[in-house]
Amino acid sequence: MKNKGSLIVISGFSGVGKGTVVKRLISQYGYDLSISATTRSPREGEENGREYFFMSRSEFENLIDYGGFIEWTQYVENYYGTPKKYVEQSLNEGKNIILEIEVMGAMKIKEQYPDALLIFIAAPSISSLKARLAGRGTENEATIVKRLKKATEEASDMDKYDYIVVNDDLDKCVEVVNSVIVSYGCRQANNVDFINGIRDELNCI
Repeated sequence: MKNKGSLIVISGFSGVGKGTVVKRLISQYGYDLSISATTRSPREGEENGREYFFMSRSEFENLIDYGGFIEWTQYVENYYGTPKKYVEQSLNEGKNIILEIEVMGAMKIKEQYPDALLIFIAAPSISSLKARLAGRGTENEATIVKRLKKATEEASDMDKYDYIVVNDDLDKCVEVVNSVIVSYGCRQANNVDFINGIRDELNCI
């Protein structure tokens, strides 16, 4: 019997670079990504079904009513959610799947999947975070203030994550996160079938 896959939840303050970290994990190490749904507008270079499933508010709210999300939340006037069907199918196939979601969603995931691995990507300081947000050029000053205010709320849940990784150097950050995931996969609980197989072989000697 194949071991069930694991959920790897990656969160972080807006502008910290968690999306870039996740893309590098996928391209360099071959992890699978659960694509979230959102009602926000696509940014330059983003495609529907790749970065996000971009939905209208009515489409998103209909899926909420049908129980189509593992978790969902409203963040800076937009909805974000994790589609249930893709995640459950991937786990049953034994795949380790990354969820890139905000803090409130991560807490909801942990309630449903206690064995999920929670990793928080942090900036070296709040001043550097503010500079990154301004440097993106995608939000006005009012939106930046909202995101920093949200970060204040999210900081209260940082201690609920299993690991905190500072994204000061992208290459190093990606390497550290991968090491955490690999170590997590070596846990006894993730290798029950392997252990039983070894015991069965020994019993046949």
